[in-house]
Parts: sequence; C-alpha cells; structure tokens
Amino acid sequence: MTGERALVIVDAANVVGSVPDGWWRDRRGAAERLRDSLVPYAAEGLPGQAGPVEIVLVVEGAAREVASVQGVRVEAAPGSGDDLIVALAAARGARSCLVVTADRELRQRAEAHGARCAGPRTVRPLPPRRD
Repeated sequence: MTGERALVIVDAANVVGSVPDGWWRDRRGAAERLRDSLVPYAAEGLPGQAGPVEIVLVVEGAAREVASVQGVRVEAAPGSGDDLIVALAAARGARSCLVVTADRELRQRAEAHGARCAGPRTVRPLPPRRD
C-alpha cells in the first residue's frame, strides 16, 4: 500500500438500478441522490475499506450532466461506463481499488486489473419492505 487514499469506483447505473424506487423516471436525479449519499463514505470509508477514500462515481447516458461535489468526483463516460470503470481501475497505480457494481462481466474485467469488487448494497442498503 502506498499511503494514498484507496480508490472507490461506483457504477452509478448499476447501483441506481439495484433498487426499484422509480429511478427510471428521473435518471439524472437518481444519480444525484446516489452521489449525495456517497459523500459520508469519503471520510468514513466502506465495509472492508477504511477511510478516507477517494470516491469516483461513473455516470453515463441521461446522468452525464451530474456534477462533482466535495468528497465525490463524478466522471461522465463518453461511451461505455463499464469501459471507463475498467480504465480507472487499470490506472490506479499501486493503491487499493474497490469497484462497486453487481455486473458480473464488469467485475471480472476490473478484477483482472487487481481491483476488488463489492455489490451495490455496500453503498446502497435496500429500502425497508412494506408488507
């Protein structure tokens, strides 16, 4: 480990899509809500990844206009979000990297570059059930 903050890359489309809360009606708004919910993790870290960490939220499509905020850098993919996530993981240098996604193929691609992977629940717990 280099002493640099660990890199946490979040697949916005996959994490937003993991909870059926109406995100499809406002994809940009859903990505902004996810971004804002990630801010505390920058200082606190995530399960299995002590803070502080550098968080990069990768957005694509209708969410490309989402801006960065303090604690969360937003990267708009010019094409495939998966390709950008893999490129970021590959360019991380010697520091630790965690990719948050449930996409199996993306996980394999990121792991090939030494990244660890975790599912969306790492940053987005499921909402309570309404029975």
